[in-house]
Amino acid sequence: MENSVYKVIEIIGSSSQSWEDAATNAVSKASKTLEDLRIAEVITMDMKVENGKVTTFRTKLRLSFKFRSD
Repeated sequence: MENSVYKVIEIIGSSSQSWEDAATNAVSKASKTLEDLRIAEVITMDMKVENGKVTTFRTKLRLSFKFRSD
């Protein structure tokens, strides 16, 4: 069995529609540059409010991906 090491980073996605869309947008964007993306863990969710109305949903994620040393 192979021993693996994973790197963990935090990112924030945003959407005008929902927290789920914000998370999906973040993972989609990150997967374009991170290889072997494995886990996306939701840390927090918040929203931007302007003039008493929600304008943006934000989801902070912790992502893990396989670490390559070569």
